[in-house]
Amino acid sequence: MHHPVAFYLVCLILVVVIPAFLFSIVVLKRTNEAQERIFESLLRTSTSAVNRAVEREITGMFSTLNFLSTSDSLEKGDYAALHAQASRALQGTDIYFIVIDQTMRQLLNTRVPYGMALNTASEPVSAGLALARGERMVSDLFFGRTAQQWVFNVYQPMRLRDGRHVLLTLTKNAEALRRAVNPDILSPGWNAAVLDTQGTVIVSTDEKQTTGQPFFLRVVPSLRLGVSTMRQDGTNYQVVTEFSSLAGWRMIAWAKSSDVQAPAVSSLLWLTIGGAVFAVLAAISAAGIARVLSRDVRLLAQDARRLGRGERVAPRPYAISELETVSRALAEAADARVKSENEVRFLMREVAHRSKNQLTVIQAMLNQSAAGADNAVDFAETFRKRVAGLARSTDLMIANATQGVNLGELARNQLKPFTPDDAGRVRIAGPAVLLDPQASQTLGMALHELSTNATKYGALATEAGIVSLSWTTSGDHLDLVWRESRAVIDKDAIAASRKGFGSVVLERMLGMALDAKLDFIVHDDGIEWRVTIPLARLRDEQAHQPDEVG
Repeated sequence: MHHPVAFYLVCLILVVVIPAFLFSIVVLKRTNEAQERIFESLLRTSTSAVNRAVEREITGMFSTLNFLSTSDSLEKGDYAALHAQASRALQGTDIYFIVIDQTMRQLLNTRVPYGMALNTASEPVSAGLALARGERMVSDLFFGRTAQQWVFNVYQPMRLRDGRHVLLTLTKNAEALRRAVNPDILSPGWNAAVLDTQGTVIVSTDEKQTTGQPFFLRVVPSLRLGVSTMRQDGTNYQVVTEFSSLAGWRMIAWAKSSDVQAPAVSSLLWLTIGGAVFAVLAAISAAGIARVLSRDVRLLAQDARRLGRGERVAPRPYAISELETVSRALAEAADARVKSENEVRFLMREVAHRSKNQLTVIQAMLNQSAAGADNAVDFAETFRKRVAGLARSTDLMIANATQGVNLGELARNQLKPFTPDDAGRVRIAGPAVLLDPQASQTLGMALHELSTNATKYGALATEAGIVSLSWTTSGDHLDLVWRESRAVIDKDAIAASRKGFGSVVLERMLGMALDAKLDFIVHDDGIEWRVTIPLARLRDEQAHQPDEVG
């Protein structure tokens, strides 16, 4: 993948925003579902409250009929007295008492004064059915001829003592039930209505659903109880239905699905708009950040190219702290490169200088080896050993070029090839003293020559001889002692060795190169060299702990 920073920042924002948006939708959906369940429960409670209010009205009417059925005036057929009694009992109510005989003729009606001519029953079907069954019944809504408005009746059949059957009836205006359908118990956007068995509106909170008209949802008879969804004329409705077992009527509450779902849709819309706005703002911010990053990266690339050309790079201020760290690192790298290049140039000059010195030393070694050799084989062997000793000193010098060569390590390195099987015959001891390359090369050659002479003529030429190399520092000088003991003294060999390359190295090179003072002592059991060298000529950097070796 190869894309600009803005692409990855936008992808990062989308990775963060989209799951959060989807999660918010899921939470919103679950919240709406929970609210819908609570809402449905409240609606059921509301329709149940309407149902109970209607049934209380009808139950009260049946109780009134029971009371009036016990009247003696009814048994005696004294309808004038019964009219007066019923009028007093129903005074102040919107209920009227009617007595109907088997021919559907009204015998009494408290809506009009007693003695006025009465019509036959306005709703003979339900009345006749009640008489035929001998059961209490509630009629559907009908238009009363006497009342000249929409009413409903409550019937109670009764058999008189003389064997005649009459129908005690209480009639009530449909408008009187309006108080049972209280719009205050409904949620906003919802309406309620009471429907008879034919789906005719008895009373409704919706002004469009007028009393006596069929309910606009034509499938009312098939409505399931509880909560359901219906579609009428291209519009979906949420419907809650309750059934009255006493009257056979239905209490229905309804609302458009769009109105019911409006809060959820509005919440989702706001969530979508808010998410889109936040995503756009985040994308704009990401583009701005990417622009800053791109600019800073281009500046870093310029600095990197300058670093590649070997130019100095100054640290820059950046909007991103991490980029400032990189800028400082580039500046430090540029400084380090310049310093390294200077060191390389210095080392090249130093190598050239050391090479010249090495060639001079090798030339001197060659001349001395040739002068002291009896034949070509001796010359080759002697020259080889001297070159090997010089090489060992050079290796130590290169390995420790920065911190200096430790004198103890140099001594062990030079004496190792000459150490016999009994390592205890070679003893080395002294504190840590650091030597610069020139001093380590000179002292290495001196130790090599001393070891060579000890092997040829001195302590290492016998089975019991001991070589002790020790040094100490006092003030600003290094005191070095080479002592051979238990050796067989050969005056002629000692005299010959004083004329060889070893003496030249010790007396001339140490004296000239290191300002050393040398004392040569001959003991009965071996020779001793005492060398005093100024520490300043050795680049003395003593460690805190003495490096005792032996």
